[in-house]
Amino acid sequence: MAGAMIRKEISRSYQELNDETERDTQSAELQEDLDDLEPQDSNGSALPVMDDEAGSNNPSMRFSKACLKNVFSVFLIFVYLLLMAVAVFLAYQTITDFREKLKHPVMSVRYKKVDRFEAPGIALYPGKAQLLSCKHHYHDHIPPLVNPGQLGEVQCLTDRINYTDPYTNHTMKQALIVKGPTDVRKRELIFLQFHQNETEQDFSAIGYLLFFSYQEFSDSPDKAQFMKDTESSYSIWTFSGGFRTWVKMSLVKTSEKDGGESVEFRQESSVVKYSDQRPDSEKGNELFFVVFEWRDPFIQEVRDIITANPWNTIAILCGVFLALFKAADFAKLSVKWMIKIRKRHLKRNPREMNQVT
Repeated sequence: MAGAMIRKEISRSYQELNDETERDTQSAELQEDLDDLEPQDSNGSALPVMDDEAGSNNPSMRFSKACLKNVFSVFLIFVYLLLMAVAVFLAYQTITDFREKLKHPVMSVRYKKVDRFEAPGIALYPGKAQLLSCKHHYHDHIPPLVNPGQLGEVQCLTDRINYTDPYTNHTMKQALIVKGPTDVRKRELIFLQFHQNETEQDFSAIGYLLFFSYQEFSDSPDKAQFMKDTESSYSIWTFSGGFRTWVKMSLVKTSEKDGGESVEFRQESSVVKYSDQRPDSEKGNELFFVVFEWRDPFIQEVRDIITANPWNTIAILCGVFLALFKAADFAKLSVKWMIKIRKRHLKRNPREMNQVT
């Protein structure tokens, strides 16, 4: 009887030891599952968990910390979304600026120095006035007038053309074409003198027009049509009687969008009153004096330059897209982290309930 009781006690102790071993094995397996659920980043390293020590048994503290972690994760996602919105706006602004720069190029001005200019054409419209003299001078030296109001030497290359007014097509215009100065290094100038008999006009003046090349006019088969087209393209200025008008010319070349090139003249003029010392009997003939000279040896070249750099724009867009992808990766990682924390919390609740029970 005593032997039977001893065997029964040994069997009961063995059964209790067996149950304890199974419980320890289940606890170890559950701990391994929890370790596997630790959040990891894209490189495989574990993200920091904001829990206290595993031995903490305060449910309210665990709940507040879990809530804090969720709020922090939502805040991170909001920041990433804000960064993505900024990156999208930057990409849109970069593309818009690039298109605006393509539509509105910047004007570039370059100065080209020359020793000699191509001889320009000077078209004069004297009307009833008569050309008295035309001479080339150098270094701004104009000798005193010997016989003002009298015929003198005409040393300039001139030509007379009659053509139809391009704006009315009914009025005939008479132009005196003079070959302009060329040697800017020696400061070559042309001095012209006109006179006009008594006129009924209150104001008297002679018009003139500057065009790019006298040689083109000379080689043109239809000079009348050439002058008609030239007057349509250039402006007409005037100089008055009783004064010496000094005209200093400069040349501007502009590159057009279609690849062509247009030429125009800019001028600076100064006026000096003529001291008329002729006898009273001769003062009825009004005198006109005009000087044409190059202002400086520089040709101003104007062209449009597109400041939009496609490579710079592409580099900015690449950086923006990389930032977008990185922000999306961070957001995805944060979402995964929240899901893992939620699963871990759901698995921990039954275990805590069992421990309490």
